[in-house]
Amino acid sequence: MIRFRMLLSCTAAIGCLLGPAVAEEADPAAIVAGMFAAGGNHTGVRASGAKGVCLKGEFTPAPGAAALSKAPQFQKAAPVTARFSMGGSNPKVSDKVKPVTRGFAMRMNDPAGDMVFVVISAPVFSTRTPEQLLAALQARAPGPDGKPDAEKVKAFVAANPETTRQAAWLNARPVPASFAGVDYWGVHAYTLTNAKGETKTAKLKFVSADKAGLSDDELKAKPDSFYADELKERLGRGPARFDLVAILAEPGDLTNDSTVQWPEEQRKTETLGTLAVTAIEPDATCDARTFDPVVELPEGIAGPADDPMFAVRSPAYAVSLSRRTN
Repeated sequence: MIRFRMLLSCTAAIGCLLGPAVAEEADPAAIVAGMFAAGGNHTGVRASGAKGVCLKGEFTPAPGAAALSKAPQFQKAAPVTARFSMGGSNPKVSDKVKPVTRGFAMRMNDPAGDMVFVVISAPVFSTRTPEQLLAALQARAPGPDGKPDAEKVKAFVAANPETTRQAAWLNARPVPASFAGVDYWGVHAYTLTNAKGETKTAKLKFVSADKAGLSDDELKAKPDSFYADELKERLGRGPARFDLVAILAEPGDLTNDSTVQWPEEQRKTETLGTLAVTAIEPDATCDARTFDPVVELPEGIAGPADDPMFAVRSPAYAVSLSRRTN
């Protein structure tokens, strides 16, 4: 199992905060256990994205996609299995919570190799490294009263200000009116390679064709679980569409820190295709296996080699799947 060793120095402030706990290895099992603890230790659910809706659809590549990547999904249309979800391991989380990411996982099928993306409704992730993620989970672990220790959380945030960027971004925007009414970002950098061997580095973004947020009054009128019903009604009228856009990197753009957002308005973009979500599928269709964006990528697209938060996804997803199905 891949393991990531915790920093032991108190100069990072995390060690002083957590004491002996930092001597533990930040391996995927510890991270997954922390995620389950944060959500109330529910069984039979995902460590993140416990509450969600399984879907099917189709991805149609844009005419210029093949010039950027030789992946088969950018050459011809591909059937898609997908899942919208609320972040976290609590299957009872309210759809109305603002600082929780909405998630979108998808598998674009092709005999030459499936292509999996796991994207979220914010342009940044909450932590830079697995070590920092484990420390964040430990700092926010519920106490005997079911609540985190406010002083521990305060000290962790003070020592790790970059971990506040995602929540700040979400809190500054309205709650999405629909799973299909918000944009989703791949927070990691990908390398696209075309048939000539030419490469470009890019971050990927799924841009909703029908973005909409809820006002405070509209939100108050909603039940805690409204996304599934809204989506069923929406898809009854026709597909929910997203354009897949590549945000092209420029020199100096970080590829190893997913808490940093590239300035999209200052970057060139290329449309790679359109994803049409067409219908809701039984949960079993999505539950039989995990959406693994690390190992399920065809030739022509590769995840970052220098981003530890990307690397840890595969073993962590495997642990989560094992806990969910055993």
